[in-house]
Amino acid sequence: MKRCFDLIVSALVLLLLSPLLILVSVILKFTGEREAFYFQERIGLHGKVFYITKFVTMVKNSASIGSGDLTLKNDSRVLPVGRVLRKTKLNEVPQFWDVLVGKLSLVGWRPLMKRGFDDYSPAVQAKIVQVKPGLTGIGSLVFRDEEGVISLAQSKGLNIRDCYRDHIMAFKGDLECWYIDNHSLWTDLKIVTATAISVLIPNWKGYQSWFPGLPRPTSALICDHFGIAK
Repeated sequence: MKRCFDLIVSALVLLLLSPLLILVSVILKFTGEREAFYFQERIGLHGKVFYITKFVTMVKNSASIGSGDLTLKNDSRVLPVGRVLRKTKLNEVPQFWDVLVGKLSLVGWRPLMKRGFDDYSPAVQAKIVQVKPGLTGIGSLVFRDEEGVISLAQSKGLNIRDCYRDHIMAFKGDLECWYIDNHSLWTDLKIVTATAISVLIPNWKGYQSWFPGLPRPTSALICDHFGIAK
């Protein structure tokens, strides 16, 4: 049932958005890096490496310069067109192709580059790789403004790499494990719907009441960012 859901939704989205995808591809070909797509290594099902598809939004070799695999607000590595694509989440739309061909599911834990994946505890790593990663998920939904958390840490003089591992990934690991324990077609439908709403209304937090028992952060930094009393 989950695979049928993935196939139907991804095919419809690609069909409906094909004119926009073509337009964005042409614009990217004539701006920035003169390339429309890039393919990045991510850790996926059973811990195997696969390549995720995205529109080009940053300069080449961005993961090897500046803040590496962490993107900051107003990051100088982000191209002008890429800034618009990232803000609207259009840079993620090519991943519907990855869903269609079976590399991703619509909903699951968010696949990461190896360095980010290694920031999860061994227990979290072992648990999440038992299911296929997703284009969206509860972790992606909660951390839609992950760049804001990193920038907050930077403003407080914290080491952003340590912050990512000890604060963001610790909480995100709890969220992804919650999904593994509670996933169902109904949960997936709610996550897809909540993701669509959050793209249209970036500051919307109404999804929080949709998922009973969702883990709460224990990090003061995360609580500060989300305005949660610790």
